[in-house]
Amino acid sequence: MNEHYDIIKNVHLTEKSSILSETGNQYVFRVLPTANKVQIRQAIEKLFKKKVIRVNTINCFGKAKRGRTQHPGRTSDWKKAIVTLAPGDKIELA
Repeated sequence: MNEHYDIIKNVHLTEKSSILSETGNQYVFRVLPTANKVQIRQAIEKLFKKKVIRVNTINCFGKAKRGRTQHPGRTSDWKKAIVTLAPGDKIELA
């Protein structure tokens, strides 16, 4: 399989991420939890053909959830990457 498609899972669209994309030229992605900043930078540059200035990563831990049973469960842990593009570059998300 292609490694770049494995690293970037999907775009994380929230109010905060849309504000970042409008004002700071930053885009938020859900990425593979084992990926590092260099791999994320290479994947974004290869997939979108844009110049990446900076990559910030955040490990988001899963929440404890309980359904209708007595036994609690957890949602999965995941990793978020905030990617800053060069001035003038833009990614169309829609």
